[in-house]
Amino acid sequence: QPHLGMVARTAKKAGLNKVSLAGWLDVDTSRIGKLDGLTLVDALRALHETANKQVALVIDEAQHALTSEAGEAAMTALKSARDQLNRPGVVNLMLVMSGSDRDKLLRLVNTNGSPFYGSQIKTMPALGQDFIAHIVQLIEAQRPELAPVDQATLQAAFEGFGSRPQFFMEALGQVLSPLAALTGRFEPAMLQAAAQRQQDDEGQMESDYLGLKPLEQAVLWRMLEQGPRFRPYDAEALRFYREKTGRDKAVTPQQAQNALESLRQRMPALVWKSARGEYAVEDAAMHRWYETRAMAGTWPPLSRQGNLLQGTE
Repeated sequence: QPHLGMVARTAKKAGLNKVSLAGWLDVDTSRIGKLDGLTLVDALRALHETANKQVALVIDEAQHALTSEAGEAAMTALKSARDQLNRPGVVNLMLVMSGSDRDKLLRLVNTNGSPFYGSQIKTMPALGQDFIAHIVQLIEAQRPELAPVDQATLQAAFEGFGSRPQFFMEALGQVLSPLAALTGRFEPAMLQAAAQRQQDDEGQMESDYLGLKPLEQAVLWRMLEQGPRFRPYDAEALRFYREKTGRDKAVTPQQAQNALESLRQRMPALVWKSARGEYAVEDAAMHRWYETRAMAGTWPPLSRQGNLLQGTE
């Protein structure tokens, strides 16, 4: 079972390739999850009691577990382990799950059937001035000829990248490269790179949207508008699809499902689906793009020939 392998890896990183519990029970971490191995609860209990410490399990991008039955089973098993190892006033197992998409993470907590129903999701603060100050220190230490670095401009550039460090650092490496042939200060080049990245991303999303069939556009529009409240086949959604496509006949649930599957099969995929049949937009940045355009009154995107939603499948 995939989720048990995770515990085995955790134990091995802690140096527990084979542990002895209470002086009489040996636990071979390589057997966790095998037919003759321990259950997840037993493995975590062994890890806790052998280390004589609280166990904190951090699962990054936890929403991916919801895309398969095995992943959902992993989440359910972790909840069971938490409930069995903890008791009022005593916490032996802590589960920390993070992810880059709030809408998808909500599927872990928002319904009776969710593995961690009733738990809360908190938005982590974005990296800010402390991060940029650290980057400035590194630049000035490694490239003293660039001192003093304009921290405010770099901060603005970072925010232009959506406070996403991976894209910011990639651009920084490019503008500071000896091969960049940059004239003048590098900070304005970072601002320009941020603006170009945003323009490219929005242009790609617009191109992807305009390349869809009318019903696919309508379904994606509904998803962007509703967020975690999206229900693909209810009466209101079906009326929405019909209205936006300008159809004479009603849109059937099967037609809506076909559109959703088409959106999932695109490369890259535009729609994400959980093992329980819940749908969400694949890229969370598309929500920001939609909200920005909706507030500016420029939604939906129009082709040169006009609104592509007015047509037939």
